[in-house]
Amino acid sequence: MYDLIFLHAPSVYDFRERATLWGPISDLVPSTPVFDMYPLGFATMMAYLQQSGFQVRIMNLAARMVRSARFDPDHAIEGLEARAYGIDLHWLPHAHGALEVAQRVKRVHPAAPVIFGGYSATYFHEELIRYPCVDYVLRGDSTEAPLAQLMEHILAGTLPLDVPNLTWKDAAGAIHVNPLTYIPTDLDHLTLDYHPVVRAVTRDRDLLNYVPFSHWLEYPIMAALSVKGCTQNCTICGGSAFGARRLSGREHPAYRSPEKLAEDVRRMGDLSRAPAFLLGDLRQAGEDYARRFFRAVQGFKGAVLVEFFYPASRAYIAELAAALPNFYVEFSPESHDPAVRQASGKGYSNAGIEETIAACLDAGAKRFDLFFMIGLSQQTPDSALATVDYCRTLLERFPDGRLIPFTSPLAPFLDPGSRAYEAPERFGYIRHAVTLEEHRRLLLQPAWPQILSYETRWMDRRALADVTYEAGARLNQLKQEFGLISRAKAEETAARIAEARALLRQLDALSARLDAPALAQTWQALKPRIDRANTSTVCDKSELDVDVGLIPFKIVHLARVGLGLE
Repeated sequence: MYDLIFLHAPSVYDFRERATLWGPISDLVPSTPVFDMYPLGFATMMAYLQQSGFQVRIMNLAARMVRSARFDPDHAIEGLEARAYGIDLHWLPHAHGALEVAQRVKRVHPAAPVIFGGYSATYFHEELIRYPCVDYVLRGDSTEAPLAQLMEHILAGTLPLDVPNLTWKDAAGAIHVNPLTYIPTDLDHLTLDYHPVVRAVTRDRDLLNYVPFSHWLEYPIMAALSVKGCTQNCTICGGSAFGARRLSGREHPAYRSPEKLAEDVRRMGDLSRAPAFLLGDLRQAGEDYARRFFRAVQGFKGAVLVEFFYPASRAYIAELAAALPNFYVEFSPESHDPAVRQASGKGYSNAGIEETIAACLDAGAKRFDLFFMIGLSQQTPDSALATVDYCRTLLERFPDGRLIPFTSPLAPFLDPGSRAYEAPERFGYIRHAVTLEEHRRLLLQPAWPQILSYETRWMDRRALADVTYEAGARLNQLKQEFGLISRAKAEETAARIAEARALLRQLDALSARLDAPALAQTWQALKPRIDRANTSTVCDKSELDVDVGLIPFKIVHLARVGLGLE
C-alpha cells in the first residue's frame, strides 16, 4: 500500500475512442496532442515526500494509453492501492481528463482522498473543490512541503487547518480556503536530478508508468529547473511575473543556486545522452548568477538547451560557449513585427534578434531554434504570413543549417492568469471560455478551431486555423529549399497539412447539412483519417530533437543509480 500515488491523465480521457482533429497544438513540445507529459513537480514532490518517510509512486496514465491500445486505464485504476491520490491540473488542456480520472478513483476507492495541484488547479481552486470527486486543492507553484503536511493529516485522520495554500472540504461538505503563505524564496530544498525517479523505477520494477512522456524512452530529455516565477511580463503567459503574483503570491522569482543547478546538469548527464534543458533564462537572476553557474558547470561535455527571453550580448554568449561547448539555443520572439512583439510584452528590436543569432552561431552553437506564434494581439493574417518572409531573410543571412525557425498557434487555450486572459478587451482577445467547466466542454469539440478558447479582433477562430496551416505550409517549403529538411520529409508534412485542411472543409460542409447526432456519427467514421493528420502537422516533431545515438541512456550509471550506488 502506497501513501500517495500521482496520476497523470490525458487531456481527454477517452481520446482513443473520440475523433478529434487536434491540429498543430503540440507540434513544438515533446508530448502528443493529448499532452502525455507530466509536470516536473511530480518528480520534486515524490522526492520530497520520500525523504519525509512517505511511500510514493507515479503512474503516467496518458503515456501508457498513447504507447499501447491494449492498456486499460480503468483496470489500472481499479488495481491501485493508496491512502491518497494526487492528480495534476497544471496545464488547462487536462481539464477533461484530470476530472475523469478523479471520478474513477472516487468510484473504486471512495475512502481515499483526491488531491489536485498545478497552475490551473490554483487558478480555478474554488470551482474545482466543488466537484464531488475533489477533496483537496494545493495552490501555488511550490507544494512539496504543504503536501507533506497534508499527508500527515490524512494518515492521522486530523483536520488540515494548519496546512498553507490548501483549499479543502470537510466531512460536512463545507469549503475552507487556508491562507496562501508558503512561498519559498529559493529552490535549494528540492531534489531536481531525477535520481529518485530512477530508484523508484527499480524499486517498483516498473518503467513504463514513470516515463515523463510517451516517447521519452527513445528521447530521454531532462529539464533542469533554474527558477520558479519570472521577471518578464509576456502578455499571453500565465507564468509571467503578473501571473506568478496572481496565482502563487510570488512577488519575486525563486532561484536554484547556480552551483546546485550545475550539479543537477552533471547528474542528468550521467544518465542520458539527450540534452539537459535549462528551464528559464539564466540572466533573470543577474549575470553574476550566470557566471557562477558557468564556473560550476565548466567542463561538462553533454548537450544543453538554453533559453533566451531577450537578446544576449556577445560577451555573455562567449562565456556560455566556453562553459558549455555543446549548447543549443531556444529563443521565442513570437513575431517578426516589432509592434506585435511590443503588444506581447517583448520590447526588443529585430536587430537584437539577429545580433543574438549571429553571436551564438559564431560562438559555435550546435543549433539555434527560433519560435514564432500565431494568435497574438495586434497580429493580422498578413502579419502572421509575413513572418515566413522574415524567416527567409534570416536563412539567407545564416545559411549553414543551424538556424531553424518554427511557427505554431497559441492553442488550445488562453492562459488563465495571463494579462491577456485577465484583461482581454485591452489586448484584443475575445474569450469563449471563462470557467473550468467551460474549458472542459470545449475539449470535447470535434476540431481544434472549435476547441480554441479565444479569438482576436484581427482573426476569428477559423482564420487562426487557416493562417496557421498556410504559414506552416510556406515555412515547410522554405525549410526544404534551404536544406533544413529532406524533400521526403517536406512532402510528408505538406501532405498532412493538406489533409488537415481538407478535413476542416469537410467538417464545415457536414455541419451545414447535418444535425448534431448525425454530424457526430459521420465525423466518427473519419477517425482513421483524423488520427493520421494529428501528429507533426505543420512540422515534423523530430525537427526539435537532438541526435542521441542508438543507445540514448548511459546504462552503467543508470543501473548504479537504480541500485542506490550513486
